[in-house]
Amino acid sequence: MAPLRVLCIHGYRQNGSSFREKTGALRKLLKKQVELVYMSAPHSVQQASSEAPEKENGSGPGPGGDEDPRGWWFSDVQARSFSAQQQCEESLGIEESVSFVREALKAQGPFDGILGFSQGAAFVAMLCSLQEQKLEPEFNFRFAILVAGFPSACKEHQKFYNTSLQIPSLHVFGLEDRVIPDNMSRELLPSFQDPQVLTHPGGHFVPAASAHRQTYQDFLKRFQ
Repeated sequence: MAPLRVLCIHGYRQNGSSFREKTGALRKLLKKQVELVYMSAPHSVQQASSEAPEKENGSGPGPGGDEDPRGWWFSDVQARSFSAQQQCEESLGIEESVSFVREALKAQGPFDGILGFSQGAAFVAMLCSLQEQKLEPEFNFRFAILVAGFPSACKEHQKFYNTSLQIPSLHVFGLEDRVIPDNMSRELLPSFQDPQVLTHPGGHFVPAASAHRQTYQDFLKRFQ
């Protein structure tokens, strides 16, 4: 049985290769079932001491964040920065990111599913909405996995949450997450019909302990 191909969308201040490193345990856990393919966001992020990087190391913060930090959009148009809690009228960069995904699908697709982490998971919810509104003919994901996702606080993004999405979804979040608290992740659940939930006792990372294997496998089994 061929493994399911899953496009992986990293968090803010990460990139495709750093996210690949940080999800090594997940690849190992699901290696018989999925092939994870990584891409980087189009926008470079300037290092600012006031912003907290989306740390996603089970072993605690690494030295100084990722090289070549990237993002899918900025909530502060002037400063070209992003905070999940920042209320804003308009954002910067989302159209380029959608177009980047479209090109990745043409070059590397097809994909069975899509997985996102943190800002990447929020972006995945938007991509699923575009797919269901039939606005992106290239998009044909059969499932979505959203780790530490959240609804965007930007007013221009509210159009992505107008209808409840039918795509099967697994929502994963940590009860000790200090970057995206679990209540923010729960706010995304009503945007999906029949969302499945996997909680873990840890923080801001993609969980891949043996205790989580069954939930991932049961979810993925429906698409094999």
